[in-house]
Amino acid sequence: MNEEQFTIIYNKALDLLSRREHSKKEISDKLLIRFDHKEIIDLVINKLNSNNLINDYRFAELYVMSRKRKGFGPKKIAFELLGKGINESVSKEIISNEGGWNQVAKKVFTKKFKEGPCQEPKLKLKQKSFLQNRGFTFREIESVFANDML
Repeated sequence: MNEEQFTIIYNKALDLLSRREHSKKEISDKLLIRFDHKEIIDLVINKLNSNNLINDYRFAELYVMSRKRKGFGPKKIAFELLGKGINESVSKEIISNEGGWNQVAKKVFTKKFKEGPCQEPKLKLKQKSFLQNRGFTFREIESVFANDML
């Protein structure tokens, strides 16, 4: 192994991690774009992992909190985490631990539709589609409209 190449790639990985948390897959993908040394990149990832500088669980926790704060639902976030190389069981655990998804759905809905739930079926469907596209589950979407029926 070329020690100089390892140091260059390792330092680039540290540079990327200094900006924000990344998953192993994200770091690996970014390094592969810049360097044509898959074996060295794998060694760098292993060293970062063993030094706890890269941690998929920690990344996923921060990612879920960030996306939730921006008004996205658990289904969309879980799908995005899969694309970032996070194990499905890990993302499910973190998303369920996070909780409060009904409140997020209501907050996002109220921000978008200040007049509240619509009674006209076509518009109501449009409102529900908005929440569905944001990644909320059927149960969370119905919780937004449940108060409307009282």
